[in-house]
Amino acid sequence: MPKDRPTWRKRFLKIMAFLSFQVIVGGIMFPILVFYGPFHNIRDTLVGTAMTTYSHQYIAKFFLSDQAIDQIMGSNLMGNKEHVDFDPQEELVKINSNQGSDKIQVFHIDGGNFQGKLIKIDDPKRIEVGFTQYMPRAGETTSSIARRNNAIAAINAGGFFDEGFTGTGGSPSGFIIHNGEVVHNQLKRDDILQDTIAFTWEGRMIVGRYTIKRLLEMDVKEGVSFGPFLIVNGKPSITSGDGGWGIAPRTAIAQTKDGSVLFLVIDGRSTRSIGARLVDLQDIFLKHGAVTAANLDGGSSTTMFYNGKVINRPSDSLGERTVPTVFMAIPEKSIF
Repeated sequence: MPKDRPTWRKRFLKIMAFLSFQVIVGGIMFPILVFYGPFHNIRDTLVGTAMTTYSHQYIAKFFLSDQAIDQIMGSNLMGNKEHVDFDPQEELVKINSNQGSDKIQVFHIDGGNFQGKLIKIDDPKRIEVGFTQYMPRAGETTSSIARRNNAIAAINAGGFFDEGFTGTGGSPSGFIIHNGEVVHNQLKRDDILQDTIAFTWEGRMIVGRYTIKRLLEMDVKEGVSFGPFLIVNGKPSITSGDGGWGIAPRTAIAQTKDGSVLFLVIDGRSTRSIGARLVDLQDIFLKHGAVTAANLDGGSSTTMFYNGKVINRPSDSLGERTVPTVFMAIPEKSIF
């Protein structure tokens, strides 16, 4: 007598057992291939992403030694230490041609795996630093700071180190300079080199490592601490690797030869837009003619405000994150 054919239930169980086996094997083999296999670009990007998100560093540390992680991170980082207290080359930027212009343009950025927005502000003298009115207790959203200052456009700017790691954005890292005055200085001294993104009264963008004393001597009107620097004196800083910070939502700022200022945000942590590498920001800025550019605080902080509303998609599930500072474009009537 022929054996009974397997019932649908037996077949289903066999299929599920096979799929479970594949998932288990894949789950074991995938990290081995990523961290120890021949795919160094994937490994380096994953390590950079994990190590710069802080809360997910365990992903890299579980598989790699601290020495291996340091080697991977070091091989991808640009040489920002070379750009220490330099004088910007004024011949690279011709500002007077755009002074007084009220032209602001918005562009959509499509990088295939990521989506973003770029705002071009013709007159660099419109750029100011806005900051939370609740410092050091709490931050404000980018849109709130922008609306309170009647700004036309704004992006989040510097980072923060809140006491107890509350993440409210109330305690800015580094310094804040606004209208030529030091509003905040975490280090309490003016003679220590700090990563700098700043604008002079003339509207010239400065990036590098400076002391606050030196910045005031250079006629800096607006500035915050952050980095790394992507383009310095017309030359890209990332010449190999991806910049070493992995893939994430990004915010960045730049200036072109004619003095125009570029605000850039790249959305991340979604199927629509996974995020960008630092080298992606650099490439976008080079394509748009930037001669000076720097990375700003990204991740959940990444936000772009324009014409009364947020025009990107912040990655935080709750919406906009509160931050300590923004770069914003103010109306012409507010320019001194």
